[in-house]
This record gives sequence, C-alpha cells and structure tokens, in this order.
Amino acid sequence: MGSASGVSVSGGSGRWIARVALVVVGLLCLLPVVAEAAVGVLGVRVWPGPEYTRVTIESEHPIRYTLFGAKNPERLVLDLQDVELKGQLETLPSRIGLNDPFIAQARLARNRPGVVRLVLDLRAEAKPQAFSLTPVGEYAHRLVLDIYPAQAADPVMALLEELNRAQQPAPSADTAPAELPTESSRANPPPPAPTSASDTAQAQAEAPPGNRRPTASRAPPRASDAESKVARLITIAVDAGHGGEDPGARGRNGTQEKEITLAIARKLKALIDAEPNMRALLTRDGDYFVPLQERVSKARKVRADLFVSIHADAYVRPHARGSSVFALSERGATSAAARWLAKKENEADLIGGVNLDVPDPYVKQVLLDLSQTATINDSIKLGRAVLDEIGGIAVLHKARVEQAGFAVLKAPDIPSILVETAFISNPQEEKKLSKPQYQQNIAAAILRGIRGYFGKNPPLARDKMAANP
Repeated sequence: MGSASGVSVSGGSGRWIARVALVVVGLLCLLPVVAEAAVGVLGVRVWPGPEYTRVTIESEHPIRYTLFGAKNPERLVLDLQDVELKGQLETLPSRIGLNDPFIAQARLARNRPGVVRLVLDLRAEAKPQAFSLTPVGEYAHRLVLDIYPAQAADPVMALLEELNRAQQPAPSADTAPAELPTESSRANPPPPAPTSASDTAQAQAEAPPGNRRPTASRAPPRASDAESKVARLITIAVDAGHGGEDPGARGRNGTQEKEITLAIARKLKALIDAEPNMRALLTRDGDYFVPLQERVSKARKVRADLFVSIHADAYVRPHARGSSVFALSERGATSAAARWLAKKENEADLIGGVNLDVPDPYVKQVLLDLSQTATINDSIKLGRAVLDEIGGIAVLHKARVEQAGFAVLKAPDIPSILVETAFISNPQEEKKLSKPQYQQNIAAAILRGIRGYFGKNPPLARDKMAANP
C-alpha cells in the first residue's frame, strides 16, 4: 500500500535511509562544536605613545569581537568571542603602564559563556578604532585596538610650545649649560672653549684625520654660515623609521632597527635644535607605530622645509655594508637594490598595521601635485650634500644618491631623503650602529649636510614661525 505522499518505500530501503539520516544528524551536531572551539591567543602587546595607544592581540585564528564605549567614567569595552582566557591574554591588564597617556587601567574576565570582556578605564574621552589584520611577516592574525584622544593634538601648536620653552632664559648664566650633554660628552668632557653640539661630535669622530673638518666656535656666528643667509626659522622633520609593531630589520645579535633609528633621530633633533635658526620635529618620539602617510602628513602640517628619514636596513647578503642616501623617483628605481629596498620599506604599513577602512586624504594630493618634479630635484641636491658628509666618517654603499618609489618620501612640496645609516644585517655594522658615539657622528654628518644644502639653496621666506630678530 502506498504512502500518503504516493511514494512506496520498502522495509529494507527504509532502514537504510534511517541509518544515513542518523549519521547526517550526528555530523551536524558536531559542526557547532568545531565552529565554537576556543581561539588560542599567541601574544598581547601594548604600545603607548603621545598621539595614541595601541593594544594588539595576536591569535591563531581571527577573533570575533564587539567594541562599545561607556560613560561616567569613560570606559571602552571589548568583548572577545570564543577565546581562551589563559596564558598571554591573562597578562594584558598588567601591561598597561602607569604613565600610559590614555588608559588608566584594564580589567579582564569571563563575562558570559563564550565571551571574554576587556574593560579599559580611560583618562579622558577617546575615539577608538578596532580592526583585524591578516597574517604578514612574523605575525599571525591580529586584532588591533587604537585609542586616540577625542581632540587630536595640533603638531604646529606642539612645536611652537616647544620653541617657547627653548627660548625661555636660563635660571642662571653661571650654572646653565649651553646645551644638553650627550652620552659621549658625559664620558669625554669637551675642552674649555665653547663649541656647538655638531662641532663637539665632529671633533670626536672616528674618521681618519684626513677626513675630519676643522672645528669652530659658533659664538658669534660666522658671516659665511648658512644660518646668516636666512631670516626665518627653518623647520626640519626628522623621521625615525619603523616603531611599535613594526621592528624593522634585525641584526644577528638581536638589535632592532626601530631602536637604532630612534636613537639617531633624537640625537639629530638635539643638534638641529642647538642651531640658532633651526628646529626639528620628530615624527615619532617613542616605540609606537606611525603609518607612512601620517609621517608625511605631520611634516606638511608644520610646513617643514626638509624631511629626513633615518633607517638601518638589512639585505639578503650579510656582507653588504656602507651608508646610502635615497630620494624619490617617479620613473622607477635607479638600481635593483634600490627597488628591493623601497618595496621592503613600503611594506611597513602592512607589518605595523594600518586601518584600511580609514581613507587617506593625502593620497590624491600627493599623486597629482605638479610640484613633485621640482621637489625631487631639490631632494637629490640635499641627498648629495648629506652623502658627502657621511662619506667623511663612514664607508659608502653607493657614492651617489639613489632613487626609488619610497612612500615616506612623497611629500609633493618638501625635499625629502631617506638615509640608510648602515646595514644592520652586517655583524660589524650592527655593532657600530649600537654605539652611541657612532650614532652621534652620523647625526652630526647629516646636520653638516643640511647646513651645506641651505648654504647653496637658502629657503624661501615664509610667514610662519619666523625667527626672532
């Protein structure tokens, strides 16, 4: 007799279908268990900086999350779904430093089945950004939380405040030092006669005597000095390559490029600030990540006259050695090595972690600005002046300024160079880069190159941050 549906099913066939159905149901029951398996956390990192604090959670698989804020007091709540509350993740609250400018403290606990809740107590109202990064380089999946202040700091005002502090009279002419001591000057006091910071470093250079320049006092300034040819304050953006999640290259002994570049950048800033007509802006002044275009943006916001990016990269062959200077190219790289290096440096945003959902307002302007060609020509002139000075204290990898498509050099209206101070992948040069005296010598050589450039190419008058008469 047929079934109600009109389909006849024999007894044997029915039992076979029933068994298949049981197996299918059993497999379907297992699927949610696999999907909801806890995600293992491989590492957590916190990068506080003056502009924002970044919290990074690295995991085996992508982490699903929900982010929301709470008031009275100001808090951020990050719910992490299906993660294991153990190991590295448990250490996250203890990684919040007492001096973090944006986060007061953190709490972490199981909120409900399948959800771990991270609560961040904030010091003030914030504008958070959360985003996920796919595996790249040495990193697996990453969940990134960037905490920005509700009101972003103005780099121009910050620089002006720094200038005002620097121009305040010293408490006592008898006790106030002429300039801040460096590591080398504390270990080797300078002679009684007053000298500039750059002359002191120059006199202590490790170069052969024939390559040294004579020292001279800058009190009073010589009429032939570049500073006498300008009637305003020159602003130089000093860019310490890499930082935070992006360590840059690593030497065999574990030296990280981001540490070397920051040390040299700080020394260069101190030397520039000691000049009577110059002031420097650091694109980063700590161990935190700054996207490449943001570095360009900072320089443009303060209307910098020059942009100098400091690096200490690696190459595939450990015997590669020497210093190099690069400028931007619109027509392709001048060598295969320059092309390889530019590609590697431009990948810094992938490693450091950029939120691709946030549009970059400078991209179109940089690509379409018609002044780029003239700026590149000035960049090459600056590069030659700096390369000549570095050649007096160090071996040069190439005796000419090379060019490639470095993203960090794409300011359309600022002459920009990238200085490879040495190859950190070379064991001998890694050791040299770690020495404060060599860092000081490189910084002093860059400053001499900048002064030489302005001696032949005085900056145009501007109505901003003019030097006091």
